[in-house]
Amino acid sequence: MEDKITMGNTWPLQLYQPVFLLPRKPKVAKGKGQPQTRVNLNTALVEDIISLEEVEEEMKSVMEALKDNFNKTVNIRTSPGSLDHITVVTADGKLALNQIGQISMKSPQLILVNMASFPECTAAAIKAIRESGMNLNPEVEGTLIRVPIPKVTREHREMLVKLAKQNTNKAKDSLRKVRTSAMNKLKKSKDKASEDTIRLIEKQISQMADDTVAELDRHLAVKTKELLG
Repeated sequence: MEDKITMGNTWPLQLYQPVFLLPRKPKVAKGKGQPQTRVNLNTALVEDIISLEEVEEEMKSVMEALKDNFNKTVNIRTSPGSLDHITVVTADGKLALNQIGQISMKSPQLILVNMASFPECTAAAIKAIRESGMNLNPEVEGTLIRVPIPKVTREHREMLVKLAKQNTNKAKDSLRKVRTSAMNKLKKSKDKASEDTIRLIEKQISQMADDTVAELDRHLAVKTKELLG
């Protein structure tokens, strides 16, 4: 029998269809023998309460940001592009390194950062590169920063894995903020829907967040395997 929820006193809305997942080896909670149930809300029917599509997009953006971070800063071979978005603290605020310095590849073992346009930011740029978590030890010659690329040692690989885990944890923190923000919006809309409807939406949001965490962990596992070889 289909579950229905009545909003107001005039018309029923079919908000979701239960989907039962039957894993090969289901985990059964103490005192319970029911399979895990997922909800699948009709987003169009609850959009006046909260936009689940917007919540989903915000969660996807967290995932995409981590993938972009992995591509730019967690690689066996460091490239000029991996330094672009290192944040430098300057007198004018926080700026990306490529906004104040010209970054180029001198050789496969050396990246150059020319700070001639903003010489006053050279010291801050060096500090930012050293503290980027990329195991880089820059050297300075006037306004030219030389960045030797570390050898691909086992220690370096393990350091990159540690950095990947740290970045993944930061992504999970961002995801939690998205989930909390969505839940807070939902609380403010409790007068627009029944308690049952609100509970279903809360479950949908939590489910979306859990799915995104699983995706973050999957990308971390792939990156870890890539780094360790």
